[in-house]
Amino acid sequence: MPERSRKKRPVDLNKLAASIVNDVTEPEPTVDEVRALARLLGSRGGKKGGPARAAKLSAKQRSESARKAARARWRDRAK
Repeated sequence: MPERSRKKRPVDLNKLAASIVNDVTEPEPTVDEVRALARLLGSRGGKKGGPARAAKLSAKQRSESARKAARARWRDRAK
């Protein structure tokens, strides 16, 4: 089973108490904040990943990938 990352707790009792109070009183992010951050991270990865992947593919592979995507887009419209 993989090890879970754990927050290191201070050994000093005063620092430990302060960290526990901070953990309890720290506000949880709202759903909208979490979604905004996820959207930001997703778009950041897409901006880097798409061009990097296209640069690695040959012209024939890019063409086949585009053909497959077009088939998938038009699949439901043909019915």
